[in-house]
Amino acid sequence: MERSCLDCGGLVRGRSDKKFCDDACRNNYNNRIHAEHDLLVKKINQILRRNRAILISMVPNGKSKIAKSRLMKAGFDFDYHTHYLHTQNGKTYFFCYEFGYLDLANDELLLIKREEYKWKQDK
Repeated sequence: MERSCLDCGGLVRGRSDKKFCDDACRNNYNNRIHAEHDLLVKKINQILRRNRAILISMVPNGKSKIAKSRLMKAGFDFDYHTHYLHTQNGKTYFFCYEFGYLDLANDELLLIKREEYKWKQDK
């Protein structure tokens, strides 16, 4: 029984369970299958990296107050963050990795860098 390659349609020779004629076809097929998901993840990572870079540039000493419009003009996307922190007094800090912001009154933000930022390790 002749089998055809799932990627290029060429003749497949070798083991009976072989699906591709060579490594290039196997890689091409798998890259095409995962491309849509990988593209979405890549776009989100780009946004998170840009947000972090903007926060780094605006928090030189670990803490600062700025107008929300400054972040918006720099291209910060408020829809994307890595996590948030609810404080005991009911405030919510939004973080992009170790840099975060707290929405204050009068369109101001408090920007912070968590020095004690620690990754949780599975044990």
